[in-house]
Amino acid sequence: MGFYILRRVGQMIPTVLGVIIITFILFNVVGGSPAAMTLGKNVSPQLLEDFDEGRGFNKPLLFGLWSKTRALEDSDFAARPDPWRETDTVAHEADAGVVQLQPGEHALPLRFHLRAETRYRFRMTYRLPENSEAYLRWGTRADAEDSNEASYANVERLQPSTRSQTVRVMFEVGERGADLKPVIDVVQGTLDIEAMDIRRRARHVFDSQFVHYLGQIVRLDLGRSAQTNERISSMIRAGIIPSLTLTVPVFVIGLVVAISLSLICAFFRNSWLDRFFVVLGVALMSINYLVWIIVGQYVMAYKWGWFPVWGYESMAYLALPVFIGVISGLGTDLRFYRTVMLDEMYKEYVRTAFAKGVSRSRVLFTHVLKNAMITVVTNVVIAIPFLYTGSLLLESFFGIPGLGYLGINAINSSDVDVIRAIVLIGSVLFVIANLLTDICYALVDPRVKLS
Repeated sequence: MGFYILRRVGQMIPTVLGVIIITFILFNVVGGSPAAMTLGKNVSPQLLEDFDEGRGFNKPLLFGLWSKTRALEDSDFAARPDPWRETDTVAHEADAGVVQLQPGEHALPLRFHLRAETRYRFRMTYRLPENSEAYLRWGTRADAEDSNEASYANVERLQPSTRSQTVRVMFEVGERGADLKPVIDVVQGTLDIEAMDIRRRARHVFDSQFVHYLGQIVRLDLGRSAQTNERISSMIRAGIIPSLTLTVPVFVIGLVVAISLSLICAFFRNSWLDRFFVVLGVALMSINYLVWIIVGQYVMAYKWGWFPVWGYESMAYLALPVFIGVISGLGTDLRFYRTVMLDEMYKEYVRTAFAKGVSRSRVLFTHVLKNAMITVVTNVVIAIPFLYTGSLLLESFFGIPGLGYLGINAINSSDVDVIRAIVLIGSVLFVIANLLTDICYALVDPRVKLS
């Protein structure tokens, strides 16, 4: 068994890696900008950039050396003049799809100062008519007295041409030159700019969001909540106990009751008692989960006063949520386990046992229940990983500060890091549960050999 477990653990590694990749894609690619989701789209670009900087979202996605920066939006002037607005020296030529610069120095329309001690790449596609003269200037001279002095270390003359040309320059912003923006100097004539962008250089090709995310997972660092700035690992540790105190009783009591009633149905199959439980199961399945919560909370807690309505101060506050959790899930479990037990009742070994004179109760509890354990174990073990996430609705309606309540708050506030951590841990636990299922097979059925 030990060798089998080691082999399965080895097989789990690529599975867990796949889970990590899917989680990364869902929250970093498909979901859009985590900064915009968390802070909103109306905050300043500087705040969005700072958010990305603190969480590694401003790095290349998978690998590479260059990544976007919000300091300058990628601009295609065929559509609109932003980030340059029309002024006396800048005009948007919609028909030509360009921004036309008149003579004078034009600082790049950066939304905020570029980051100090960082290398950038500026790229511009332009057309420069004949008899026009323009320069691209960047970099602070070492002998400049202060960072505001317009003394540039690098100057590149733009070549006149009626065809589109692209110029790329790399520059590094130092401590003294952080406030000195690169400028486009049009000496005479006009300069037509079709598009431009700025890219920030990473430290190395693997300095990316995905590698940063993997590093966090290896260090067991789930990050910090964007709303409370609290470590997510601490938030999960604080929420897992309330969640388990709710979900474990619901799971255990519901399982025992469902299996017991299913055995009664198998024992009295085709009788009025069996039909009664079938109708009861269908009725319980037909009532929406939210109805159970609202009716139970209003009638049994508020009107009759049998239970506390809200809070998590003692075990008494869990009695009604546990009761509702058991009742709401009993119909589905009863129908499922009844089908399993009846399926076993009609097999050859049961008829053989009855032919040998074995009593019905012994056949039911010694033979049928034992042989049905494969299906029971599969259903039980696969459900265990979901216990840790708590119950979203029960915790929200009854004020239980578990992971379900935490998850709802994270979704409402777009706290991406918290949601991603909960999903990732649940996915890993699900993979581990599959291994436990196979081990349990060997424990409950001697015919199953782990090899």
